[in-house]
Amino acid sequence: MAGKFEVYVDKGGEHRFRLKASNGETILTSEGYSKKAGCANGIESVKKNASNADLFEKVTTKTGKYRFNLKAANHQVIGTSQNYDSASGRDNGIKSVGKNAPDAEVVEL
Repeated sequence: MAGKFEVYVDKGGEHRFRLKASNGETILTSEGYSKKAGCANGIESVKKNASNADLFEKVTTKTGKYRFNLKAANHQVIGTSQNYDSASGRDNGIKSVGKNAPDAEVVEL
């Protein structure tokens, strides 16, 4: 099974997506979009930018966890990871986005 983007409407009525790896783990989540078209554009941006290592911002949280943001060419965050316990876990998450996003199907929930 390949990776997939799940598109859904959150409790606040905003459109969001999450990228899931082939093992079902969520590896990237989006911000909320007021319109479905904005969410679709976000997915296309992830697909386009997922293989560019320079667009991943590596972050260490105040609690010592690790995460990353994927940014578009205009430096706007288009997706954020979960928290990881180690830098190597975060780095593997980045690799997983690069592997799964470009060809991931889009599924509406």
